[in-house]
This record gives sequence, structure tokens and C-alpha cells, in this order.
Amino acid sequence: MMTSRLVETVSINYDDFSESFLTCGTCMCTYDSQEHIPKLLPCSHTVCRLCLERIVEAQTRDTASIRCPICRDVIQIPRGGVATFPPSFLVNQLMDLMARQRRDIIPKCSIHSSQELLFCETCDIVFCTVCTGGTHCGGNHEHTVIPFSIAIKRMSEILLHKANRCLVNLTRAQDNVTEEMRKLDANVDRTFELVNRSFQDLIGLLERRRHEVLQHLQSVRDEKRKVLREQLDIIQGEKDQVERDCGGLHYQVEVRNITKKISDLNEKLDATTTLIEPRENAFVRYEHKHNAAIANVEHALRDFGRVRVSKTFPALCTARYDALAVTHLEWLVRVGAVDYHGDVQTEGGDPLFVDMRNETGDRVEARVRDSNDGSYTVRYTPHLEGTYKLFISIFDRPIRGSPFKIDVTETNNPVLQCGDRGSGEHSFIQPVGIAVHQTGNIYVTDTGNSRIKVLTDELHFLKHIASEGLRSQSATGIAITPSQNLVVVNWRTKQVTEITPDGKQRLQFTCADFIEPVCVAVNSRGEVVVGDSGAHKVFIFDATGKLLRRIGSTKGEDPGQFSLIAALAIGANDDVVVADSRLQIFGRSGKFNREIYPEGKGKGQYGGIVVDRDQRVLVTRSERGRNFVQLFTYSGKPLFQIDSLDAKLKRPAGLAVTHDHHVVIVDLGNDCVKKYRYK
Repeated sequence: MMTSRLVETVSINYDDFSESFLTCGTCMCTYDSQEHIPKLLPCSHTVCRLCLERIVEAQTRDTASIRCPICRDVIQIPRGGVATFPPSFLVNQLMDLMARQRRDIIPKCSIHSSQELLFCETCDIVFCTVCTGGTHCGGNHEHTVIPFSIAIKRMSEILLHKANRCLVNLTRAQDNVTEEMRKLDANVDRTFELVNRSFQDLIGLLERRRHEVLQHLQSVRDEKRKVLREQLDIIQGEKDQVERDCGGLHYQVEVRNITKKISDLNEKLDATTTLIEPRENAFVRYEHKHNAAIANVEHALRDFGRVRVSKTFPALCTARYDALAVTHLEWLVRVGAVDYHGDVQTEGGDPLFVDMRNETGDRVEARVRDSNDGSYTVRYTPHLEGTYKLFISIFDRPIRGSPFKIDVTETNNPVLQCGDRGSGEHSFIQPVGIAVHQTGNIYVTDTGNSRIKVLTDELHFLKHIASEGLRSQSATGIAITPSQNLVVVNWRTKQVTEITPDGKQRLQFTCADFIEPVCVAVNSRGEVVVGDSGAHKVFIFDATGKLLRRIGSTKGEDPGQFSLIAALAIGANDDVVVADSRLQIFGRSGKFNREIYPEGKGKGQYGGIVVDRDQRVLVTRSERGRNFVQLFTYSGKPLFQIDSLDAKLKRPAGLAVTHDHHVVIVDLGNDCVKKYRYK
């Protein structure tokens, strides 16, 4: 008879056992027979000798007691010191037991079989203290040396940690891909419904047209049958009449009556010939190739409906933006879509979602424009200082770098600056007027040097222009004609001069009514508009210098009157916009339209004015030591005010808008030109 016996075995994890019973709870080092000798304290806790010696050395007062680092009980130190604490026999027995059981686990030196290998974390090497003569790296005690067995354990833990992280990421990736597949199936199902619905609508249109054609065919038949039926009724009536007339002829004996009947029948016989031919015909034919309709339908059907897909890979899509923005200005973020291989997408249509928040969590309006070429533009205008976060996602997945942090400030420092006081290439003396040429070059009246300085849009010096119209250090206003020539006005000589970009004088004229002409503008017809601060009038000349009309009468603050004319510009439909103590807008004919008052009516002084391509009025003002830029709609609604252009801006004069959506301002107080963002 067979018998069996069930033997239960217990498997002990060496690492867990060693960490729980053979490791000092203070320094986390494994007990040994050298430095980390296990000592049994009166409170029954075991601490290595090295830790106890460190605790005694760390005491500031010379006492004969210490506190147990585990339970904090007060422990009296024996007279012989820490070394005389009794050894922990239990720990020593466990160490001997584990050493016998796991002797092959502890890495030993291949030469000195009883010597445990050590590992230097600093040098990343394994060594034997006997082989190295008891030293390591020249005795540099700053290196971290641990038993190699512990190093293996730590490396194993790191390996497991990394492996776990990889598994977590892979699981997350698996979940994401599965979810994307679910979304794909849901989108395809929804798209199936849309396809069926759209083609059903198309079938409905065809069916409606078929019904219309059949109805028309029915109405054609009814109309033809009606005509033929009416003709049949007439024929039947005539037949009945003939039969009645001939019904009693065999009883007639009067020749006269018979003769009359014959005459009547002859007339009726002639009339019946008109009834022999049907007044309507039976011709009906259906045609569907008589015109290009079927070809158009075929062509339309080929283009009808499409399944739009995208290869965009959001994690590789990038955004270009300014990390520092200024309040009240419109800022752009440009998003470029690429596929999984990094190739730029050439078509748009991706569902790009944008969410912008300020520091308080309030949403900031951000508009998205699809360029239909794989790029997208996000526009936003912050109104408060602080740090904003911009979240951008495609297919509900964030693009690279999202969310983006954008710091918003109220101070609009210049992005570029050119000039100082002097007469050199990069110097000015009392610059006043400024204009931007079609080429992008910037022309500045360097009044104190009697010249025009030409700069690139990056404010790099190109050349100087000298002309007779710039003499006497009094040429202030400057404008560009439709033919891209320059027009300058000289308040001292009272001359208006047209100069080519090469510096050649083309035309010069004056007006007997000029007193102090300081600013000039040119409309789309080439008419020259001059503002005269001394005469308190605006003069309009044709392209040859012939005076056409005047705007303004006497000095005053009423609509249509001027006090101190500071600047003027051309607006929509060649309107004339004049700045004195307020902004006044006149039609080309000189008729007053409306006025725009800034905050603080009549206070401060304007330096320059320009109407940008969006028909917004941009002006510089100085008031009580403050210098700022104001922006109005053309109807006069204030859009925003930049109070702090920069702390060093002293006296803003003329301004102009560049082709790259910046504004260049003449700083008369610092004899320089500065370029600012404004859009």
C-alpha cells in the first residue's frame, strides 16, 4: 500500500530578511564583524557600533547617557564606552545562519575567497580591499563605497523601477492607442451616417426632379387632350347637326327647300375641312442629353462628398510664439502641423483646439485661423499683466510643448533703436517726421542736420539725402507720394519740395498764405495736404502745387477750427485726419465729419498720427511728463492705450507703421528712432 506525506516548506527572501533583521536601522548598512558590529541596547533595540560612536561624538554636552535612535529611550553608557555594550547574539546567530545558507550569494574576491567585494558608486568599479592594499583612489574618503551585494540589490531595484515605469508607459500607450481606435470606429460610424444621409439627400433631389418631369409630362398630355377633346366636341356637334338636317329629306317635295339644304350642306362641307386636321399633335419625347446638364451632373457627382483624413501627429507639431507679450496688443502664435515622420503637412482642416487662461484661471479669447496649408494662426489680446498658459491640442492631444507659458507685461520696450545726438551716420539732431516707403525703407527728417536719414526696416543706416528743400534746419514733415517720391515741408522757408528716393528735386512750390507749415501728407490722388500751425489751417494742393482748397477758418476749439496743428494723416476715402488738441476728421472736399477726443479733453500734446492698413488711428501723445500711444477705430472708439512705451522715451514726435506690423516712433527728446510692437 502506497503512502504519501505532504511536506510544507518555507521560502525566505534573503533580501527582505536581510533588510529587516541584518541591517542597522540607523545607517541602513549590513551588520558585520568589523565596523558595523551589532550592539544590543538595554531597550532591546540593536544598533551598530559605528552609529553609537557617532551619536556619542555628536553630543554637545559631556553626559554619560544617550538616546536610543529608534525608541528615544535614555541609555546609560557603560564605563568602557560604546564598545562594552553587549553584542546582539541573536543578530550574530542570524548572520552566521544566513552566511551559511547564502554563502554563494555574497560576491567574493576570486583571489581572496573570504573577502567580500566592494563597489565604489563614485568610480562605478568593483574592487577588493586586500587586492588594492586597503585603499581606494588614493584614500579619497569622499567616494561612496558600499558592499557589492548591496550595489547589486540597488541596481536590481533601479532596474525593476525602470522596468515598471516602462510597463506603465507601455500600458498607457496601449490604452491611448485603444482609445484612439475606439474614437476611429466611432468617427467612421458617424461618418457612415453622414455619407448615407448626404447621398440620400442627393437621391431625394433626383427623385424630386423626376417627379417634376413626370408632372410636366402629365400636364402636357392634359393640355393636348383638352384641345383635342374640344375639337372632338365640335366635330360631334356638327355631325349631329348634319344628321338632323338630313333626317327628313325623303319627305321633302319642295324643290326650294331641298335646294336651300344643299346650299347649307355645301357651306358646312367647306367648314368640315378645317376640322379634319387635329388642332393638337401627339408628339411627346423625353430628352436628357440636349444640353450639358448630364455632364455637369456627372462632374458634380465626381466632386460630391469626400472623406477627409489627416496624417498630423500632434506630439511633433510645434508652435512659434513670443514668450513675452505686452498688454492690449494683438499677438500671434503660429502652429505648424507635421506627420509621424516629421514631414510638413500641406493641407489644413485639422480640429485644432485652443484654450488660454490667465493667472486667475479666467479664459482669454483666442481665435484660430486655418491657412489651409498645414499651418494655423492663433490670435489673442491680453489685457492684464501676469503669466498666461496657452493650451493647444489637435485631435484632443496636446502638441509639443503645450501648455505654453507666456509672460504679459504692461511695458512695451522697443525691439530696436537707432541713433543718438550728433551728425554721424547713426546720429540725429532734432528728428521730427518719419515715413515708410513701399520698399520697406524708413525715411526720417533729421531736421537739425538739414537732411533725410534713410534706414532699413531693421533700423540699419543706408544713406543720407540732402536737398535745397531741407536747408535752414527747419524741414519737419515728410510723406510718400503714390509714385513713391518724398514730399517734405520746411516751416522756415515755407517751401514744399518733392524729392525722388535718390535725392533729386522734382518739384517745389509755396503758398502766400503759409505762416508756419509743419506737417504734410499725400492722398491716393497725389494731392498734397499741408498743416500750417501758424495759420491754423490745412491747405490742399494738386500734384503740381496748385492750391485747391483750405480747411479751417480762425483759431478756435469749435469743430472745423484748429488751435495748434501738430500732425495730420490721410484716412479712408482720402479723408484728412488732423491732430491739434483733439483729432478731427474731414472729407476730401474739406467738409467736417467728426472729432475724437482723448481722455482729458484739451490736455497734452500730440506728436504724430498715422492711419494703418486696418483703418485704425494710431497717435502719440505727451501729457504731464507721460508719453503714450493711443489707438482708435476710425469711428472714434478707443481700442487701447499703451501708457508705458519705455521709461527713456522723452518726447515722441512722428510715427509710422512698418510692413512687419511694428510702429516706428521718433524720440525727439533722445534724438533717436525706436521700433515697437503694436500688433
